[in-house]
Amino acid sequence: MLGPALVAAIAYVDPGNVATNLTAGATFGYLLVWVVVSASLVAILVQFQSAKLGVATGRSIPQLCRERFPRWGSRVLWLQAEVVVLATDLAEFVGAAIGMRLLFGLPPALSAVATAAASLLLLQLRGRRHARRFELMSAAALLLIGTGFCYDLLAVGHQSAAGLAGGMVPQLHGSQSLVLAMGIVGATVMPHAVYLHSALTPGRLGSTAAARCRPTLVRRSLRLDCVVGLGAATAVNLSMIALGASLGATSAGAWTGDLVDAHPVLAQRVGGAAALAFAVAVLSSGVSSSGVGTLAGDVVMSGFLGRRVPVQVRRLLTMTPAVLALVFGVPLTGLLILSQVVVCFGVPVALFLLVFFCRDRRVMGPLVNARLTTRIAFGAAGLVAAAGCALPVLMLR
Repeated sequence: MLGPALVAAIAYVDPGNVATNLTAGATFGYLLVWVVVSASLVAILVQFQSAKLGVATGRSIPQLCRERFPRWGSRVLWLQAEVVVLATDLAEFVGAAIGMRLLFGLPPALSAVATAAASLLLLQLRGRRHARRFELMSAAALLLIGTGFCYDLLAVGHQSAAGLAGGMVPQLHGSQSLVLAMGIVGATVMPHAVYLHSALTPGRLGSTAAARCRPTLVRRSLRLDCVVGLGAATAVNLSMIALGASLGATSAGAWTGDLVDAHPVLAQRVGGAAALAFAVAVLSSGVSSSGVGTLAGDVVMSGFLGRRVPVQVRRLLTMTPAVLALVFGVPLTGLLILSQVVVCFGVPVALFLLVFFCRDRRVMGPLVNARLTTRIAFGAAGLVAAAGCALPVLMLR
């Protein structure tokens, strides 16, 4: 039963998280720590629900939508989910290319080609026959990303335990901190991770009937998996904010959180090893999250439409916009912002579909949500959806 949450956790440490958390730390110090912790608690609840749905029904969320909704409804849901997956994949691919550029000094065009090759090689580890291998790879990537940021955090110094504790008190300073707080929420609860997690858990205890006969074991196992996987992702995100705050203090405010500029700042003020660790962490974040995004895209298409295309072909199609953008020199920051705006519109759909199915005893059997759980989940989904819908308006002002 352990492993699927580690795959989902990769979506919570993707380049969008890196950029948002570093900027929040560099700009406001530890002010938004409470947002990271709160959003992570919501993410644990959401991913637990998604995993439980897969075990209880033997189906993913897209498959249940195809079976229970009219054909036109499933196609509309597929279209919006596909756009969200493409936007997510764009950000992850750009992040991987940035890491390739920082690590090897490659120009954007060669970075795009190298990232494409790495992503295609990564896909060889996916598939049902190699599910455990893919989960182990995800755990290794999560460990590598966390190690890189923790090393940089220790190398830079200037940490403040009092500041970290004070950041747990909910507060905001001005509209910019509000935008960053909502960006953290939007980068944490990702629609494609919700769809994917429900497709990773069916069959973990044999048949669906066997799983339903052991509801207590299912709940405990999935809860442990989510707490371990997403708890690790939370620790990594907190290290990103702390690194941003420390590096911002070290540079006397000259560095404001830009991913590309962080590399030379680290090399100049801390040393080459810290800069190398940062580049490796960003590259690992981009490549691993890109592979998870492609897997989520396969789940979305096969679930909503009942059709599949070879994942290598799908990968080539989905990375084409990012490759072209990198080759023609489109501003990377603008791409990341645009992708985040698009993803925000898919958050409410995924969350409300999840809670809609998990509250139905005819769908979930003995694993159905308790009324209190449903109310908490609906409330959390409503807050995240409101933040996700308001973020594009604030970002585009």
